[in-house]
Amino acid sequence: MSEQPAAAPLAGIKVVDLSKILAGPYVTMSLADLGADVIKVEHPDGGDPTRGWGPPFNGPDATYYLAANRNKRSVTLDLKSPGGQEAVHRMLATADVVVENFRPGSSLARTFDHAQLSAAYPRLVVLHISAFGDHGPLRDEPGYDMVAQASAGLMSLTGEPDGPPVKAGYAMGDLGAALFGIIGVTSALVERERTGRGQYVTTSLYESQLALHINWATGYFATRERPGRLGSGHPSLVPYQAYPAADGHFVIAVGNDALFRRLCEALGHPEWADDPRFATNRDRVTNRATLNAELETALAHDTVAHWCALLGSEGVPVTPIRTLDEVYDCPQTAALGMVQKVDHPDAGPLEQVAFPVTFRGERPSVRTAPPTLGQHSRDVLAELGYSEAEITRLLDHAQA
Repeated sequence: MSEQPAAAPLAGIKVVDLSKILAGPYVTMSLADLGADVIKVEHPDGGDPTRGWGPPFNGPDATYYLAANRNKRSVTLDLKSPGGQEAVHRMLATADVVVENFRPGSSLARTFDHAQLSAAYPRLVVLHISAFGDHGPLRDEPGYDMVAQASAGLMSLTGEPDGPPVKAGYAMGDLGAALFGIIGVTSALVERERTGRGQYVTTSLYESQLALHINWATGYFATRERPGRLGSGHPSLVPYQAYPAADGHFVIAVGNDALFRRLCEALGHPEWADDPRFATNRDRVTNRATLNAELETALAHDTVAHWCALLGSEGVPVTPIRTLDEVYDCPQTAALGMVQKVDHPDAGPLEQVAFPVTFRGERPSVRTAPPTLGQHSRDVLAELGYSEAEITRLLDHAQA
């Protein structure tokens, strides 16, 4: 078992991870970061598909897999075989949480039906993550992150006004569902302390995107007008976007009229703050194109570094648009301790982006590397009471 700090928030919690790809594994990795003992169950023939989602690779596995599976133990079992199912049920008998993303209506969804699991293990918290949710005409449809971004509206809001729809740079469909899944699991565990019973928790890529629409949705509800793409612009604030300087782009984020006045004075155009077209945020949003044209003209004659230094000194929120190499070389990233290293048996020292929440001033540690396929099969099965001969037969059958 991976060593867990006694003070970790979820120390003592056992999680069985039957999920794959990103949303479910990100949930279980986060629970593991918080101290839970997570057993990742994978098919012996290749395991989690993201192990092959490369290049890039680092060792035998793709970096995509390595991103969402640290602090876990890997066991290889064929979940469609009686032996594999029996082994999982032994795990569930002492588990607190199981996470799965079986496609609704599939054989595995029927085999590990939540109603049967809840009846057999009343204290178990079952998290099911799907593409479109447990109800409705799309409930049985499969879906990856890209499908969620398209079907739930994110791509219609992303990109330049005169360009094609664009997906977000991050997997917001998967990661949004993961974040809500984490909230669901931890809330169910808190409730279990009161009631003594677990429960069935669900979320989906589609539902999570709707929840993240927030101001876009309420704006649509009020006007019934279809919003369009604004590039880096904000539907309710101006100036609040990327602007071109002489040598690149940077971001100005003005959230109130006082900040706008400071911006105008710093740029040598104090008259803009009293111009009736720009005096209030409402005016600036209405006259977005006119103001942006004025700003672009004013900013064109100097560099990103110049404007960030000047405007920042006046208290205007600004930042260069950093690339990932710049982000991970940034002193702020280092000061926060957001990158940790762990030794991987094949890849060697492996850098990981750490959990983004601290407890008592301490950040949860990256204790163990993402496991190689089946790395802990024998240890975990022995913990479940299997003899050496039984373990060998079970693993040989799974690989047959």
